[in-house]
Amino acid sequence: MDLELLALEQPSRAAPDRTGTQSLGRGIKLMRMIATRPAFGWRLSDLAAACKQDKGTVHRMLACLVEERLVIQRPSDRRYLPGPLMYELGMAVPARVQFQRRAEAVLQSFARRMGGIALLLLRSGNEYVCSIRAGTLPLAGLMVQQGTRRPLITSAGGIAIIQTLAADEARQVLLNNVAQEIAGHGTMRLHALQKMQERSDHHGWGVNLGDVVPGVHAFAMPVRDARGVCFAAACLMGTAELYGEERLPELHAALQAVAATLSADADKFSI
Repeated sequence: MDLELLALEQPSRAAPDRTGTQSLGRGIKLMRMIATRPAFGWRLSDLAAACKQDKGTVHRMLACLVEERLVIQRPSDRRYLPGPLMYELGMAVPARVQFQRRAEAVLQSFARRMGGIALLLLRSGNEYVCSIRAGTLPLAGLMVQQGTRRPLITSAGGIAIIQTLAADEARQVLLNNVAQEIAGHGTMRLHALQKMQERSDHHGWGVNLGDVVPGVHAFAMPVRDARGVCFAAACLMGTAELYGEERLPELHAALQAVAATLSADADKFSI
């Protein structure tokens, strides 16, 4: 699917709110946006612009979120960051906590064996969230850390997830992601993202041979739950010298085995 053509379209918009939940929806959108910069944080003006809301409304919502500890404001620069209650609420889903611990052990072993960086990317609507990063390989240009949230089309793992979706759902995800990409970076990266997508579609799994960041190669396989629904992607990243194109069959088999292990664990913990 041509991303540059999708850029000319607009994502479908939800029906107008008629149930009194509009404020709740805006608050959730605000928290999701704050979670995209867990370390750097947001200035009020930038956050309002990113959420397309006026500063006064955003300031009032932030005051409430800070009071409830869902958001904190860093004293040194007054930027807004995710608060402790975000983490504490996640602990109320013990099956996810157990799966996370098991997946950490699996990916740490995988990263050591392969000599690269292993990631687990969880699908979060139209985006991914990095749940695990394992491995110690120095990799210039890799900006994905635990907690990083970005549009699915920006990574091989996200592409592997999109490949599992029905055509209509995949199209809506791509429309949303292209709009996000243009809002954040303009159109300058669309050609590179298109190349990664086409390469991945050719191979049938996530394959990025330096298409987005020169010299950084990335590979990914979808991870499915007991129903067969893809909820994550297992990824391996490294240098061009370490993971050349000639190793694709080996990397495919290795990632497929890891994804199968994680899928079995997801079934075990009822993910």
